[in-house]
Amino acid sequence: MKKYLLIVILFTLIFSGCRTGKPASEVTSGQKETIEKQTVTNFSEQLTWLLGYINPVQFSNPPHSEWFVKGRDAYTPDQEVIGKIREVNKDDLSIQIVLGTWCPDSRREVPRFMKILDLVDFPSAEVTFIGVDNSKQAPVGEYDKLGIERVPTFIFLRNKIEAGRIIENPITSLEQDMLNILTGNEK
Repeated sequence: MKKYLLIVILFTLIFSGCRTGKPASEVTSGQKETIEKQTVTNFSEQLTWLLGYINPVQFSNPPHSEWFVKGRDAYTPDQEVIGKIREVNKDDLSIQIVLGTWCPDSRREVPRFMKILDLVDFPSAEVTFIGVDNSKQAPVGEYDKLGIERVPTFIFLRNKIEAGRIIENPITSLEQDMLNILTGNEK
């Protein structure tokens, strides 16, 4: 009886599992190829550009989620600096982020910056995103007054007066440069 029960259990285990008809390595490889084909987007194509005021939710949707999610998840900011930024008074602070979704620097730095903002509990209502074309122009009133030459540009405003900018690439790191601007320790 025990042998019969053991044979039934083995038979059930061997033949009742989900099967694809292919070895697992082939399925995994094929799935990877399909995913890679789906995620290859040419962001220099104008159809992919986000222009004017941008709702940051758009970064979580294809095709922009390709770079946004990966960049955000991969970035590990300095937790000591994050702690110091949390202590800074942010009551009268707002931030304007000017970016080009066609621009590799924007696609690298904006997800990192947004992760920092989340970690320091910065109010999302105080952040404005402006998308520009490859001539650094945006269909936004008074945009020319921002004096944008390179993207991304992160503009920090205290009481609606510019306190500082991070332009294109941070000097030290995004979080350290942000702390320096917010505490008046810019170099």
